[in-house]
Amino acid sequence: MAEKDADLQKIKALIEIMEQHSLVEIEVKQGDNKILLKRAEPHRPGSSAVRSVGPETSGVLSGSRVKNVSETLEEVLAAPHEEDLVEIKSPIVGTFYEAPSPDSKPYVELGSYVSPQMVVCIVEAMKVMNEIKAETIGTIVERLVTNGQAVEYGQVLFKVRPD
Repeated sequence: MAEKDADLQKIKALIEIMEQHSLVEIEVKQGDNKILLKRAEPHRPGSSAVRSVGPETSGVLSGSRVKNVSETLEEVLAAPHEEDLVEIKSPIVGTFYEAPSPDSKPYVELGSYVSPQMVVCIVEAMKVMNEIKAETIGTIVERLVTNGQAVEYGQVLFKVRPD
């Protein structure tokens, strides 16, 4: 199910690329996978049903536009799959703190490498400071809460790309 959601997100991103660059058709091949998206051009009142194809309407993109589209496609395809990431969740209801004290550096930041016994944050509950450990090996790629934010049981705090 998560794989279908990731595929759907890629398709939505490709549709956005098509709209941004006024493309009618886009084909992406990655390994054995192939995605071909075509859209009908909207019929404009007063225009003929047969469209003339000349240099300005042939669908040929200028060099810079091709480069922009291909770079955008590479970013979409290189984006981490959600199912590949491990979530670090809050085991209790409380207040999230990124550091042991207001003057200290955060336990982890984006790009930090974590190991299973490494403390990634504190969740305060009933005046007790509970250290939350990574419980996985990998790199922090996303932080979903802010310092001082109230968190719920099971709420995702960080996403980690496992090694």
